[in-house]
Amino acid sequence: MQKVRMYTTPICPYCVRAKSLLTKKGVSYEEIDIFSDNAAREEMLAKSNGMRTVPQIFVGDTHVGGFDELYALDKAGKLDPLLNS
Repeated sequence: MQKVRMYTTPICPYCVRAKSLLTKKGVSYEEIDIFSDNAAREEMLAKSNGMRTVPQIFVGDTHVGGFDELYALDKAGKLDPLLNS
């Protein structure tokens, strides 16, 4: 299974939804809280081509985007193949 990394903040409802979706699928993930970590925020900006919103989700080297994109992948049946590639 691909490694999943998610940049989050503790006050983000979309982060909660993304974590819930991944947990329901049995997917473990690395959560990186950027709320007060400027270095982590800069890392997220660099890896996501300047995206400032959270969550920013990566499956392996693939930038998925935020919760809406993660949800759309799951509904389209494309998330499981990405996780298992």
